[in-house]
Amino acid sequence: MGPGFIAGVLGVLILSHAAYSTIQYRSLLKITEEEFSGPPINVVVELLLGLVFCIWAALTVPGQFRSILPHSEENRVVSLPANLDFMIFNHRGKAFPLDVDLKLK
Repeated sequence: MGPGFIAGVLGVLILSHAAYSTIQYRSLLKITEEEFSGPPINVVVELLLGLVFCIWAALTVPGQFRSILPHSEENRVVSLPANLDFMIFNHRGKAFPLDVDLKLK
């Protein structure tokens, strides 16, 4: 477990806590019969911090790109057969009329 993975878990936990805090804040507003205009500033800061952690984890955890070698056996390209007589091109598109006259009102 690298630092990126730990940052991702921490980011998800922070986002979960921000969601729970928002739900708790809304229930408090219902009890006091006030109107909900938005989450408090500490929840917004939590959301931004959790977003930064999750983005950082998403960019660092997957790892490095590898180059694709064209002559490798693992990267074979499947080619079409030489005999094209048995290829079928029937699909659902033939059920639609060819000339559709749609007019917007």
